[in-house]
Amino acid sequence: MENSETPRKKHPKAYENLDFLNSPVARTIRVECEMTEPFYRLYPYGIKKTIVMFGSARTPSRADAEENLARERRKVAELPIPDAEKKARLTVAEMALKNSRYYEDARMLARDLTRWSMERFPKKEDGFYICSGGGPGIMEAANRGAHEAGGKSLGLGIHLPFEQKTNPYVSPEFDFEFRYFFIRKYWFLYLAHVLIAFPGGFGTMDELFEMLTLVQTGKSGKRVPIILYGKDFWQRIINFDLFRELGYISAGDLNIFSFCDSVGEARELIIRKIAESDILVDKKVADEDGLQPHHLDPRCSRGFVKQKSGGGKNPAS
Repeated sequence: MENSETPRKKHPKAYENLDFLNSPVARTIRVECEMTEPFYRLYPYGIKKTIVMFGSARTPSRADAEENLARERRKVAELPIPDAEKKARLTVAEMALKNSRYYEDARMLARDLTRWSMERFPKKEDGFYICSGGGPGIMEAANRGAHEAGGKSLGLGIHLPFEQKTNPYVSPEFDFEFRYFFIRKYWFLYLAHVLIAFPGGFGTMDELFEMLTLVQTGKSGKRVPIILYGKDFWQRIINFDLFRELGYISAGDLNIFSFCDSVGEARELIIRKIAESDILVDKKVADEDGLQPHHLDPRCSRGFVKQKSGGGKNPAS
């Protein structure tokens, strides 16, 4: 017989039950949270426009690549391993050093664009912010360049089975970590006014073709300039002209993106495209699918201060 004096176990409220929230049953809740929480965090800062930069997480800085090559040369000279293995290890290190130019170019481009935005748009809410995937390689270079220019930048990270920390140059208040790739890509495009793709692997290709498809089909409601940095790489990896020749894309689809081979060329093209055009091409799509300020206003939520005479915190809702 149950003792009436024994305290009954109190179950947590549904929204405080971590076992429930991390279960398969609550997947839709997690998806909705990842869709809306970034808006909640960004709205007070007035961030509306980003310049998205992505590329390989394996691209090192020049200093790191040079250090790694020197280390590999010492190792192969000391280790009792076959000549073929020595050659292979040196080839990998030498290729990393060659590819490091993309890290340095991304770093310089992000620095230049951040400085341009800060000088051109004194009001922070009017400016353009560098946005990366938050990880190492090209992503680090992008955030590093913005940091060196004295500006803020976003990092839209992703939770992976293997450890990948956010690079130290992402502004702490704009450091995001997503569980779902498709929502991360949604936020990449939602704020993007320019997309710059540097050489990379599967992840880079996935992000690039997602963006190309959304712009081509008009589902984004925007015509975002897409820059492919490193023409030789992109033309060797993807035969865009063959897509057109075989009838899988139209000739006009080749105008969705542009090639650039230098920081100066990319910087001038991006600034010109921003100045020349309004990227919003379908207001109906934007109104129907876009998050609007009156839908979610964090200033009316717990912890935010009202911008009115007398101030004071809003009452809890």
